[in-house]
Amino acid sequence: MRLDPHVADGIHRVEDAHTNWFIVEEDGRLTIVDAGVPTSWSSLEAALDVIGRRAGDIEAVVLTHAHFDHIGIAERIRSRLGAEVWVHENDVPLTRHPLQYARDRSPLVYAATNPRALPILGDLLLSRAFFPSPIAAVRRFTNGTVGVPGSPRVLLTPGHTLGHVAFHFPERDAVIAGDAVVTLNPYTGGTGPQIVARAATADPARNLDSLGAIAETEARTVLPGHGEPWHDGAAAIVEQARAVGPT
Repeated sequence: MRLDPHVADGIHRVEDAHTNWFIVEEDGRLTIVDAGVPTSWSSLEAALDVIGRRAGDIEAVVLTHAHFDHIGIAERIRSRLGAEVWVHENDVPLTRHPLQYARDRSPLVYAATNPRALPILGDLLLSRAFFPSPIAAVRRFTNGTVGVPGSPRVLLTPGHTLGHVAFHFPERDAVIAGDAVVTLNPYTGGTGPQIVARAATADPARNLDSLGAIAETEARTVLPGHGEPWHDGAAAIVEQARAVGPT
């Protein structure tokens, strides 16, 4: 587990198995954005201790998308703490069947040709990332602002999944981008701004096009679902990801 407190104002980054998830504070109340991997519960407890909060302060989990490596402890938070889990309506089926996702190319192609990605795969296996608990009940949203602590503004960024979104926090000058754009590609081991490989992206062309919603925020900080935080502006990360193109 790696914890970066205040990677943006009141936003804390937690990384487990090369996957980022975030704790957002507002007046002592907490929202979890994405939910890591199944072993992230111990990371949650450790992170709360560092930032001086309690599990009971968690009021909601909001998901950028419902892939297996982003819903790890969502059901545990919902069932144990009573926090609601919010997801875009087009990703609701994935919350029940997180391994049944659309992809543009077989993952086997990447496993055979990208040795730099093997340690990432190994860490995902050790964290039981491929075996998250389905989420028994969710709240649906489409656009607008989600009514949870931090009041994230929904940015529609479909392509990685059909219901993928990013979350803009205007007063914090930050966007949590999920896997719309990343700085570490788990399937190739490549670093720097890019979209996730075709092995886990339903529609790469749509993904690249939808990044315009992130660029338009002009936020200074972009927090991807994989890789290091980006502090050089939303327009720059989108420009570089589009220059790389699909992988």
